[in-house]
Amino acid sequence: MTPTDEFLMAQTAQGDRAAFDTLAVRYAGRLRRAAARVLPEGRLADDVAQDALLRAWTRAASYDPAQASVSTWLHRIAVNAAIDRLRALRPTTEVPDTLPDTARSAEETLEFGDRLRLLAAGLATLPDRQRTAIALTYGQGRSGQEAALALSTTPRALEGLLHRGRKLLRDYIAARE
Repeated sequence: MTPTDEFLMAQTAQGDRAAFDTLAVRYAGRLRRAAARVLPEGRLADDVAQDALLRAWTRAASYDPAQASVSTWLHRIAVNAAIDRLRALRPTTEVPDTLPDTARSAEETLEFGDRLRLLAAGLATLPDRQRTAIALTYGQGRSGQEAALALSTTPRALEGLLHRGRKLLRDYIAARE
């Protein structure tokens, strides 16, 4: 008889490496696919799936079957690990005061740089899911379906996240201009 995911997770929480190995074999492909939906490069998905499995091993005792199935719990860990990796890939350079565009006057360039900094500051104030929805959709050019899958939500819920996020950004920028 094949052991259930919940049994294997309970054994893993007690440090049973064989139980964890069984879970890892069962879910490695799914975790890789979940990570690949979030990341811009598929080759990073293998690393993120491994990271997610390591996180699952170290946090096995925190798993609560009343909160989610093992499958959902592991998927959430993989998506969060992928989002963490995505954040780590973001460029950390600041927007320069002037941009090398000879068609713009110095005043226009400075204003453009100020608006970019204002936008970046506004994005930083958004709740994580709204910021991630905007980053996936507008920053990476993901389709609504792809972004919804990456966030483990429906396309309709994604539209709500995007709508609320854009509104908060508009309000933030309007209050500071």
